[in-house]
Amino acid sequence: MTSNQTGPLIGGTFGLIFIQANAGDLPSAIAIPLRALGAAAFLGLLAALRRAPAPRTTGTPQRTFGRGYWLVVAAEVIAAAAGFFVIISVLHAPHATVGWIALVVGVHFFGLAAVWRMAALRLLAAGMSLCGAAGLVLAACGSSPAVIAGVAGIAPGALLLASVWRSALAKPALQDTPA
Repeated sequence: MTSNQTGPLIGGTFGLIFIQANAGDLPSAIAIPLRALGAAAFLGLLAALRRAPAPRTTGTPQRTFGRGYWLVVAAEVIAAAAGFFVIISVLHAPHATVGWIALVVGVHFFGLAAVWRMAALRLLAAGMSLCGAAGLVLAACGSSPAVIAGVAGIAPGALLLASVWRSALAKPALQDTPA
């Protein structure tokens, strides 16, 4: 598996996790089809990645999991942990954690866009960050767990899956756009 397949696989996995973990707050009539759609999208992604042609070595930036990547991930983990501590221990608002997770993951994609020189990741970063921020606002306003899960959990999961599907279906020469 190439690094151009590993990134979408990681993104797709987390997209599926967002959907599966947050669908539980929804009524069963909605949760079950959403979970099935998420699983089908992920399995289709696996098949698409397996069939994808190898990227060209010229003109296409390669995603690497080097120092820059690990610095972005480390910052993400630290921000997530600090936010969890404040949200749970200080604010006593565990229903807001899903919004915080989506916000932190969204912001981390801005870092990856810079590290990997992939302008296309900025759109995903903005969308996920907005979902996370909206989830935090909804939690602060006392919205139901189902509404928060839909906005800050299901929607970001769908954005992640859609983004990796887009990259999996893109032609290798057009897949990455320099930032």
